[in-house]
Amino acid sequence: MTSKQVKPRFGAVRTASGAVRPLSGVRITGGLLHHWQRRNSLATIPHTIGQLRAAGNVTNLSRLLDQDPAPYRGRYPFLDTDLYKTLEGLAYELGDDPAQKPAREFFEEVVGLLERVQAEDGYLNSYFQDPAATKRPWEDPAWGHELYTLGHLVQAAVAAGRRMGDDRLLRVARRFADLVVRTFAADGVCGHPEVEMALVELYRETGERAYLDLAATFVDRRGTGRLRHSIFAGDYFQDHVPFRELESVTGHAVRMAYLAAGAADVFLENGDRSLLETLERLWDDMVATKLYITGGLGSRHADEAIGDRYELPPERAYNETCAAIALMQWAWRMFLATGGAPYLDVFERVLYNAYAVGLSADGTAFFYDNPLQRRPDHRQRSGAEPDGEPLRRAWFGCACCPPNIVRWTAQLADYVAAERDGAVLVGLYTPATIETAELDLAMETSYPWDGEVRLTIERAPDGPYGLALRVPGWARGATVTVNGERQDVTAAAGWITLERRWTAGDTVVLILPMPVRAHGSHPYLDATRGTVSLARGPLVYCVEQQDSPAAAVDDLLVAVPDIAVARTGGLDTRQAPEAVRTAFGEAVVLHVEAAAAPPPPAELYPSIPPEQPLEEALPEARVATTFVPYFLWGNRGPEAMRVWVRTMTPRN
Repeated sequence: MTSKQVKPRFGAVRTASGAVRPLSGVRITGGLLHHWQRRNSLATIPHTIGQLRAAGNVTNLSRLLDQDPAPYRGRYPFLDTDLYKTLEGLAYELGDDPAQKPAREFFEEVVGLLERVQAEDGYLNSYFQDPAATKRPWEDPAWGHELYTLGHLVQAAVAAGRRMGDDRLLRVARRFADLVVRTFAADGVCGHPEVEMALVELYRETGERAYLDLAATFVDRRGTGRLRHSIFAGDYFQDHVPFRELESVTGHAVRMAYLAAGAADVFLENGDRSLLETLERLWDDMVATKLYITGGLGSRHADEAIGDRYELPPERAYNETCAAIALMQWAWRMFLATGGAPYLDVFERVLYNAYAVGLSADGTAFFYDNPLQRRPDHRQRSGAEPDGEPLRRAWFGCACCPPNIVRWTAQLADYVAAERDGAVLVGLYTPATIETAELDLAMETSYPWDGEVRLTIERAPDGPYGLALRVPGWARGATVTVNGERQDVTAAAGWITLERRWTAGDTVVLILPMPVRAHGSHPYLDATRGTVSLARGPLVYCVEQQDSPAAAVDDLLVAVPDIAVARTGGLDTRQAPEAVRTAFGEAVVLHVEAAAAPPPPAELYPSIPPEQPLEEALPEARVATTFVPYFLWGNRGPEAMRVWVRTMTPRN
């Protein structure tokens, strides 16, 4: 069969220069990710549009048309980005369903305003264009975020062009980008990386080399003394040493991951091997010493930053939702650059845990930070707020996370599969259709709840063709059949590759065993020493107080028994994982028989008699406890929660 012309549905990353190429001919048709996308359309997007109007993001633009503009609304000079991220998500939505009236009306309104308020030289920022602004354009590169704002404008514009065939926003973005090329040709860099990714994508879209060159220049200018640091030191900005000399991921977590993703984009286009070597070194160190088990990045609230190696406290984990998105962007680009399955392992861990937890089950409330433990008196805060909410909230003064969720959820299909010459690589498992110039297939699965993945070939080339299936690092004993016949293949570097002459109707079934796993932590990770966490498939689990009525998950009353699990003897599950109904549909929970450990002492630091063993023994009393997927916690009220649960030694 000859190759067919596939209707272009280019996604967020469009490069032909990596070890593998992104594949945009994918549609998610069912399962958990499909539910997330429907929730995004029906709940999160309408909610976000309403909040953007109420917060003044739209009027911050429209007021610039007035002779005597009203005051700028909001504390931060980068609030236009919340509009741009939302527009990017809407471009995906409207590209698939142009008839969505509220989304279309908002898109038209904001694009129309941007066309009208853009300055003659191309500059565009509703904060700095205000005649009453206390700062002038480009005056404060450390905190002005003007290039960061341009970056999100460009990404929205590229999405509108690719998904909707609408180039109005692209014309606006290019005028601003051309101004930036002229302004920053000789000097300067932004305090918040992000524009690097956008400039590379604008180069891919337009072929204009100046955008790529400036992106590469911005990466190389970091750490060379061009940015005036204030409030925080240079490492906060990843600006204390040149990028290639960074010893470890550091500083503000979102900035760090965006910078690394932009550097990966630069490598993909100009082939600078020293950039890739730096990125691989930073990635490996991060995964080994600085990444939470949920895939969250950033342990410090004070500066929203990555901590020292092994500094990973669960109850004060910051793990900003935007950092989860930025980390997935970095992971995807590393996969494109190398074809390495471990990058997708991290991508998937972040997706189903650190990212998914940021949104409520109904799609209208958000976590800014995502701890792995909630004490009964904990309140969510972002920035320097005097008070906080018990759980997720509807909006924030710095609302970067909600519209980031809007755009990322809308584009999830772009990260399901990739291709290289002569092969398709399936990296994420979800009900979907995948179309390429050579091969079409349909995927059915209940993943992540179940490890069976069925792929049916719907159109095949005349000759041999490869189908590569990712085997996650947690999967042991994966098997595959073709038309019911077991294949004598094993995973190599995280992939099972089948190469044969396919026929329409051929069926491939991949089985990924999903036993419940208990994870310990590195002995240097003091915050979780002596505890375990539970996982199944790509999902990390937690226990909420609602599911442990007989023992405390984390109680302020010292007379209440504590919950614990055995340190040795294997994981004691009371029964097999069970599918239950939740607010969004079916989910798999874990039933665990735990110990009702003695109540903790009243003293904060009790003295241990010399004759008493330092390690307590597991008591005889047992309690039935249910562990739920971490991303679902906090939807039933503000009770205590733990991912990491204490362990005790069984009695002899």
